[in-house]
Amino acid sequence: MAQREDGRHPGRLNLVQGTALYVTAVLGTGVITLPAIAARIAGPASLLAWLLLALLSAPLASTFAALGARFGDGGGVSTYVRMTYGDQAAAMVGWCFYLAVPTGTATAAVFGGAYVAAATGGGAATTFVTATVLVTIAVLINVAGLRLVGRVQLLLAVLLVTVLLVASGASMSQADTANLVPFAPHGWLAIVPAAATLVWSFVGWEAITHLHGEFRNPARDVPRATWAAVVLVGALYLVLAYTVITVLGSAAAKSDAPLGELLAVGLGGQARVLAAAAATTLTLGATTAYLASAAKLGARLADHGDLPARLGRGDVPGTVPRHSLALVATLTYLSLLAIVILGVGVETLLRMTNGALVAVYVIGAAAAVRLLPRGTRGHRAAVLSLVTVLLLLLSSGRYLFWPVAIGVAALLFQRLRRRPEPTGVTTPRAGCAGSKPPAATTIATPPDAAVSPPARPDR
Repeated sequence: MAQREDGRHPGRLNLVQGTALYVTAVLGTGVITLPAIAARIAGPASLLAWLLLALLSAPLASTFAALGARFGDGGGVSTYVRMTYGDQAAAMVGWCFYLAVPTGTATAAVFGGAYVAAATGGGAATTFVTATVLVTIAVLINVAGLRLVGRVQLLLAVLLVTVLLVASGASMSQADTANLVPFAPHGWLAIVPAAATLVWSFVGWEAITHLHGEFRNPARDVPRATWAAVVLVGALYLVLAYTVITVLGSAAAKSDAPLGELLAVGLGGQARVLAAAAATTLTLGATTAYLASAAKLGARLADHGDLPARLGRGDVPGTVPRHSLALVATLTYLSLLAIVILGVGVETLLRMTNGALVAVYVIGAAAAVRLLPRGTRGHRAAVLSLVTVLLLLLSSGRYLFWPVAIGVAALLFQRLRRRPEPTGVTTPRAGCAGSKPPAATTIATPPDAAVSPPARPDR
């Protein structure tokens, strides 16, 4: 297999597939439930929270795109942090994302299951069974490899955009601006917790960093795919949030399936079945992307000794490491059981996941400020992102205990492993037994050292 100019084996994701990955990862599950949750927290004023996060997503996405174009690697944000702050910080960030995926995936699957329950008249059992089936299908798609993942995501992205446009367009004739009054029934400060909840709707930019090395031409395609997704995602979220509030009014805050309610208003009651089909398909797209991303990350962390070495086996281009995937899937199933058996609320899991991901954003943005050349668009975006995600971190409140606990666990694992200090030399990545090992990966030099320029300048 031919190698790229940077010495890595070529990936299998093209520009269109990469854009689809971003769209389904970021837009996938937020649209099917969160407009109602945000309306419940802040009323019509939740539109300001949507706008704030849509604006925030642009510099944040640009920051991770600039990093991915220069240092594309399966470790994603943990790789950038390792290059800047060392192994301990990289382990904590890597664990935060790796362990946020199971709780987040379980939450997303329950969101999709709730639509099926609403359409069929089923209860909690229907929701749980549907969620379990969705996770299982996503795991099987990943077992088949990244080529299938890319094709599936493209199909799901087209379906997602189509459903949102139909739902908004068909019901817009019933919109009533009187439903915007009172605009802030729970006070203006309610926008803060609403924004903290809506972080879920804009996560995904960091998730695809773990797949940047799988693009055929990361330096060219990663920034293009990112900006295409930023524009599409931001516009669709704002249109949908406005439509939910102006069409459904006070009922928006009480709905578990707002997208289904919009379709029912515009197309009739039977459209709830269509909404359920769409919601489960969209959920499948998001869970597939996150499981692939986390599996790749787990393998890279294993290569550095931050997770058991077994998780790094089978990490070759175009495939999803199965040992790492198996662990993430197992933790996801356990999260589903926690919802059913222990009665853990879905919103609790959502806020815990958001807290961990915002912590990843903060440290990742701080690393980007040091890694990206001053004066470039990427560096300016990194500075702006760092300021804004610090504010989001403060809004997470008590849910910050989760990333703190994960970070402590990561440090304890490192201490128990007693692994040797990195030597700064090239080390091979683990590959499948009997297969040709992939290209070697170079452990980063200290942050003040020179970094090889990218294939395409970030200007």
